Amino acid sequence: MRVVPAVTDWEVPRIPLGEWFSELVGWLQDNLGDFFTAVSDGLESAVMSLADLLTWAPTWVMILLFALLALWLRGWKFGLAALIGFALLDGLNSYDSAMQTLSLVLLAGIVAVIIAVPLGILGARSDTASRMIKPVMDFLQTVPQFIYLIPAVIFFGIGVGPGVVATVMFALAPGVRLTELGIRQVDREMVEAGEAFGSSPARILTGIQIPLAMPSIMAGVNQIIMLSLSMVVIAGMVGTPGLGADVFEATTRLQLGAGFEYGVSVVILAIYLDRITASLSAKSAVSRARRLAGAA
Repeated sequence: MRVVPAVTDWEVPRIPLGEWFSELVGWLQDNLGDFFTAVSDGLESAVMSLADLLTWAPTWVMILLFALLALWLRGWKFGLAALIGFALLDGLNSYDSAMQTLSLVLLAGIVAVIIAVPLGILGARSDTASRMIKPVMDFLQTVPQFIYLIPAVIFFGIGVGPGVVATVMFALAPGVRLTELGIRQVDREMVEAGEAFGSSPARILTGIQIPLAMPSIMAGVNQIIMLSLSMVVIAGMVGTPGLGADVFEATTRLQLGAGFEYGVSVVILAIYLDRITASLSAKSAVSRARRLAGAA
C-alpha cells in the first residue's frame, strides 16, 4: 500500500513592513530633525500671526468686514446671513477659536493650492507625469484622516505644525485632479489658434489654458478649503488650536451643551467658506464665458 506524504500547510512569510517604516522614520528623525523643528516653528509663527491679524480689530468691525465680503460676492441675502452667523459665533464665545481655525484653514489651503496647481499643470502637459501623479493622489485620497496625524505628530510634535502638515496632505488631491482635468478639457482648437499666431507654450498656458480652465481650478480650490476645514477640526486631537481643540475637549469631558455649540460654530464657518469659494468659482465661469465669446 502506497503511503501518501502529508501535505504541510504553506503560509506566506511575514513581511516586516512596520519595522522598515519605523527604521525609515528613525533615520529621518536623526538626520532631518532640525529641519522638521524649523518647519513646525515656522508654521506655528505663520498661523499665530494670521490669527492675530484676524483679531486685531474689534470683533464687531471684523464681523462687518466678513458680512461686506459676503455682500459683495453673493448679494444682500448672504451678507445678512453672514452678519447673523458671525454675530452668533461671538454670542457663543467661539469667535476667537473660529479665527484660529480660519487662520489654519487659510494657511493650509494656500500651501495646498501652491503645490496642487503646478502638479495639476504638470500632469496635464505630460502623460508620463500624470501616470506618476495619479497613484500618489489615489493613495492620499484613500488614507483615513486619522492616519495622517501619526507621521505628522512623529515628525513635527504636538501643536500647530502637525495639524497644518496633515491638513495639506489630506486636502491636496482634489486640487491636483481638478486642475489637470480643467486644462485637459480646454478646446484643442483654442490651443491650435494660439499656436497658429506663434504663441510660445508658456504663453498658451498662461493666456489660454489656465484662464479657460479657471472654473475647474477654482472648484478644486473650493474642495481644498472644505477638506482643510474638516481636517483642521480633527487635528484638534493633537493640540492644534481652534474649534477642533474645543470640540475634542468637550467630547472627552462629555460636555454635551458645549460640544453642540462648538459644532454649530464649525457649521457656520464651513457654510461661509463654501459659499465664498463657490462665488469665486462662479465668477471664474463668467470670465471664461466672456473669453470664449471674445474668441468667437
